[in-house]
Amino acid sequence: MLRVGVVGCGKIADSHVSQILKIPGCELVGVCDREPLMAKQLFERFPIKRYFTEVHDLLSESRPDVVHITTSPESHFDLARCCLEYGSHVYVEKPFALDADQAGKLIDLATAKGLKLTVGHNYQFTHAARRMRALIKEGYLGGAPVHMESYYGYDLGDPSYARAVLGDKQHWVRRLPGKLLQNIISHGVARVAEFMSGDDPQVIARGFSSPLLKGIGEREIVDELRVMMFEGDGTTAYFTFSSQMKPVLQEFRIYGPKNGLILDQNHEVLVRLGGAKFKSYADFFIPPILTARQQLSNWYGNLSLFLKRDFHMDAGMKYLIESFYRSIQDGGPVPIPYREIILTTKIMDRIFEQVRVTQAGEHDAFFGAQLIY
Repeated sequence: MLRVGVVGCGKIADSHVSQILKIPGCELVGVCDREPLMAKQLFERFPIKRYFTEVHDLLSESRPDVVHITTSPESHFDLARCCLEYGSHVYVEKPFALDADQAGKLIDLATAKGLKLTVGHNYQFTHAARRMRALIKEGYLGGAPVHMESYYGYDLGDPSYARAVLGDKQHWVRRLPGKLLQNIISHGVARVAEFMSGDDPQVIARGFSSPLLKGIGEREIVDELRVMMFEGDGTTAYFTFSSQMKPVLQEFRIYGPKNGLILDQNHEVLVRLGGAKFKSYADFFIPPILTARQQLSNWYGNLSLFLKRDFHMDAGMKYLIESFYRSIQDGGPVPIPYREIILTTKIMDRIFEQVRVTQAGEHDAFFGAQLIY
């Protein structure tokens, strides 16, 4: 029986606890939050053995084999290090750490102690994402990726999170090196990092506050981001984050020398893009039919999963947690290679560094214009 603990009892902890309870062979031995009411409410709503307000008490008294860290990002490094030093395997919610240096130190510590780590990039393990990965592994692209495009949208009209950040100048999101971006974009960046062959891509990034935010006097939060990435072997990638684009895209496109794939995360749809052209006017009529057939197949597959009760919002999280637990129990590889975790964090570091520079330039230009006026 795998003994599991959770540190951080906010909204995302509910999702973790719900999925953990669906997995055979594990038990929730304790949850922890510095705010006693938060720890108690989670304890009372789920079958959990104990609750704590100090992580050291959770570790020493409940002795968890694995700990899920679902706190705000600035605490991830210290909490993960504490759990690893105690001897627990660790699942860290995204973003994994504040920078690549912290990420590397945690991975080195886990390796030295024979323990395992993973990060909450659960969108990489939805049904459609796993089908995409299987096709790529089978060689559908016809070779190494030539180009990738990752789109990650976020609706700032969501009152449960965005309005809290915008309305509170002391919100913890504003203290992160990448602010709002750091708490959100790792899902979209990790999509690209998974299929990069190298560890040192060139990154060119531009971030800015949307006209919507500027209109309400908000110039600290960046909610629009455009990134280009280049690898030495010629592979390229684009990453787009937007709070304003409609529809709110959660999409990944990957193109090889022969074929391509489109993953629509919002609708759990995977579409194959054949690279060969049909002759003459057939190219106007046959591809739409083939695409329609694929969409119908996606609909049927999603319906089948729904009827089997295996089609829910956190299906990717459940699969990731199960895979992580299996790697612990069987001694197999972790579901997300450490190289991808570090590369994702490294790309984000480079993005935030460039965004800070452009923000500073815009800030100086803005106040310079005010002085001239």
